[in-house]
Amino acid sequence: MVMKSGNTGRGRRARRDPLYAAIDLGTNNCRMLIARSVADGFHVVDAFSRIVRLGETLADGDALSEVAMARTIAALAVCARKAARHGVERLRGVATEACRRAANSAAFFDRIEAATGLRLETINGEEEARLALVGCLPLLDPTARRALVFDIGGGSTELAWLDCRAGPPYRITASTSLSCGVTTLTERQGDDLVGRATYEAMVAHVRGLLAPFEARHRLAPVIAEGGVQLLGTSGTVTTLAGVHLDLPRYDRTKVDGLCLDFDDVELVIDRLLGLDIAARAAIPSIGPERAEAVLAGCAILDAIHRTWPVGGLRVADRGLREGILMNMMGFGGVLVDAIAPGLGQR
Repeated sequence: MVMKSGNTGRGRRARRDPLYAAIDLGTNNCRMLIARSVADGFHVVDAFSRIVRLGETLADGDALSEVAMARTIAALAVCARKAARHGVERLRGVATEACRRAANSAAFFDRIEAATGLRLETINGEEEARLALVGCLPLLDPTARRALVFDIGGGSTELAWLDCRAGPPYRITASTSLSCGVTTLTERQGDDLVGRATYEAMVAHVRGLLAPFEARHRLAPVIAEGGVQLLGTSGTVTTLAGVHLDLPRYDRTKVDGLCLDFDDVELVIDRLLGLDIAARAAIPSIGPERAEAVLAGCAILDAIHRTWPVGGLRVADRGLREGILMNMMGFGGVLVDAIAPGLGQR
């Protein structure tokens, strides 16, 4: 499956094909893709992304704040206008960890619908992991026997353990959703100057959260045998890739699909440790919006690698939105079997 941008060359017939839209409302970001189905994937017509920090107060309580909801509704209004302007025929909008945790998410969804006409749904961590996996599958190594696919979000981290030996449809044999993402971990450590000791404490905390999943499913012995691919999708991994490449500004064409050795990842982490927020923000691939939480994301990635030392990482600048689109277009079931009941336990 491929994702394309720009004119597909299908001319006037393409313009009559139905348009699909996928909205991913996360703890930090509101994102949308509008696309048209083509024979081997989809063609992107329009995209939108805005940092809304929806879950910024959840560490202090169980409700979304008025300010965060207002920011998010304003972003979703842009999505609604884009969908209307393009004549989108099928749209699915999903919300993830912040709305899973918030006591007022149902009332929030009613406000969204009244203001924008969009009706969102909250998906569980198991479905989030599956859809992110579907979106990333074009980057799967065809020679891999197994793959560990992860998505580091603002409020949660999803992992899926994939059996690739029989070919598509691939089988998810285990998955989990941790209530720990870059926002929640940043709020937990609470210091803009992250030194080595603070960083190691964050890594240890995440490793503790991963330990029950490893104990239950025993990934480590399989990984030690080789033939396992680590595939990551998130702002964390794309940011690390941009810093590693020393890009003067972010360039998706250079990042999506990049293979990173963990020695290079460690060099980037060493560079960032000890820098304050202003210094991290001055790095072009990070900027002000990601400066606060980037080291928390690094700690989650580091914990994954220390628990399951694959050696290298393939970076995906794609994920949940692409998975939603491919599912709506009928590709999802062809690529990934539905997860067996009970495997998505934390």
